[in-house]
Formats: sequence, structure tokens, C-alpha cells
Amino acid sequence: RSGRSAALRARMEERLLGARFRYLNQQLYTGSSQDAARLFRADPAAFHLYHRGFERQVRRWPERPVQRIVRYLRRRPASLVVADFGCGDCTLAASVRNRVHCFDLVPLSPRVTVCDMAKVPLADESVDVAVFCLALMGTNLQEILGEANRVLKLGGTLMVAEVASRFEDTRAFLKAMTQLGFRTVSKDLSSSYFYLFEFAKTGSARPGPAPGLRLRPCLYKRR
Repeated sequence: RSGRSAALRARMEERLLGARFRYLNQQLYTGSSQDAARLFRADPAAFHLYHRGFERQVRRWPERPVQRIVRYLRRRPASLVVADFGCGDCTLAASVRNRVHCFDLVPLSPRVTVCDMAKVPLADESVDVAVFCLALMGTNLQEILGEANRVLKLGGTLMVAEVASRFEDTRAFLKAMTQLGFRTVSKDLSSSYFYLFEFAKTGSARPGPAPGLRLRPCLYKRR
């Protein structure tokens, strides 16, 4: 009997966690990076809950995009300095020999520098590789990617892994990236779970809006 009530309680908690995760997820994709920073400053526990829900979703995938980026970095010189935007639990930093600056809204690890992704505390042109692994959230994408351009050295690499279903028009997205000062080096659209892009910084972003930069919000359905 107690076993049955424990199972029921676990199921209720799971459902509550799922509902809270979907709510937080919606806030992150439909507000700006400043809104997200404010949300988690006011309620750091919500970030831990969000991260748990996020981990549960990605665990179902046949491959984790962060592992692809780890493999990519291991093939490049360990002397390259990396900035990981939206680093989560710092899996990337823990898996490579490179110096990795880890940025996120809440410190899930002592390595994390807490900041808004549109304002990271790095000097101009100070890193060789910038990474967004399932981290392009917020309505101010142009500002966030502009920040990646600012901190990257000329010719530096930008790696973007993002949920496949978020791209409504990949060609328009890549065209917008050229306006932001990036050339597409490679793209892997073979997975139905996530797309992986490698860009090189060609120069500063051109002024004006980049309308093709749109990504659909990643909203999870109730299961």
C-alpha cells in the first residue's frame, strides 16, 4: 500500500516538474536574455529545475550535441581559448584541455561566471572559439550573437548546435549570419534532433536588423 502511494506521489511530482519545466522553457524562449537573467536571479532554484527538465529531454536523444563539440575541439589545438555561452553544468570545459570561459545565468558549477549572454565579461577579440550548444534562447538573438562576434578574434570559430525543429528557414538563418560577420564553414543537418553549424568570423557585424535570424521557440509538448 505504501509502495503504491509512493509511486503515485512520484508520478505527481514528475507531472508537476514537467509543467514547471514547460512554463520556464516558454519564458526563456519568449523573453529576452535580460528577462531570463532577472527571472533566475529572483529564483535560482527554478534554474536547477529547468536544467533537470532539460537533461531529461536531451537524454532521449541518440547523441548529445555537446559530445560533437567536444570531439571537434579535441581535434584542434588545446591552446585555443573557448567561450561557452549557456554552459549549463560545464560538460564542455570538463571534457577538453582548452581554457574554457563558462557563462550561464546560474552557477551549476564553480567554473560558471554568472551573466546575461548579451553582456559577457570578456575583452574584444579575446577568444578563438565561441560555443552555443542548445543555448540560443531569448528574443534578442542578434544582440547575443553580436556579443559572440565581439569577443571572437578575426577568423575565430563560432560553433552552434540547436534543436532541428527550431529552424523554419535555414538558408535565411545562414544569410543573416553573414550580416552578423560570420561565414558558414560547415553545416550538419543530418540529425532530426539537432543541427550543427561551424562559422568563421569575417569581421564586425553590419548595422541594421537581420530578419532571417528567427528561430522558433522550442516548446515541449505534454507527454
